[in-house]
Amino acid sequence: MPQGQPLTVPDDNLTTRQRRNRPLLMVHTGDGKGKSTAAFGLALRGWNQGFRIGVFQFVKSAKWRVGEQSVLERLGALHTETGEGGPVEWHKMGSGWSWSRKAGDVEDHAGDAAEGWAQIKQRLADQTHDLYVLDEFTYPINWGWVDIDDVVQTLTNRPGHQHVVITGRRADPRLIEAADLVTEMGKIKHPMDAGQKGQRGIEW
Repeated sequence: MPQGQPLTVPDDNLTTRQRRNRPLLMVHTGDGKGKSTAAFGLALRGWNQGFRIGVFQFVKSAKWRVGEQSVLERLGALHTETGEGGPVEWHKMGSGWSWSRKAGDVEDHAGDAAEGWAQIKQRLADQTHDLYVLDEFTYPINWGWVDIDDVVQTLTNRPGHQHVVITGRRADPRLIEAADLVTEMGKIKHPMDAGQKGQRGIEW
């Protein structure tokens, strides 16, 4: 894409503006570091454009508060106070979804993942958010907790103008086929290879 120009222009009867503004399904996969980081960076960019942001973390423990969560929640509060940017919701599966009345740690991870996906489906139908970050969503799909065919059908047929970005290793080929943008993060070197654990400001 030299100078940001597409290599081909499809014969789809759309104007340049219409084609540019189509909602995207994006997948960040691969064994390398940076999948979630890139998705949260996209959320920051969307917030600046006034997007309604919804983050749904399917594997992260509720006890592990990543730095991006603090930043985006503060930006959500700023929106509430001043109208700047857009609203932000952040939900984790680790202690039961925040809309659920269940307390404590999740005992049935498969059931909780299904509950999270059902909530996302409803939000997609209601066009609640402009950008959905489904963080580490490839894992419950791969483990059979969420049906891949339902995921592909729902995301392919979502109404309105809703962007979705999914992160996680080993993305299902059907998800990759349905996506508009797929990035594979490849690991070449990592500090853990030399025995170094994660550190503040880099991993969280």
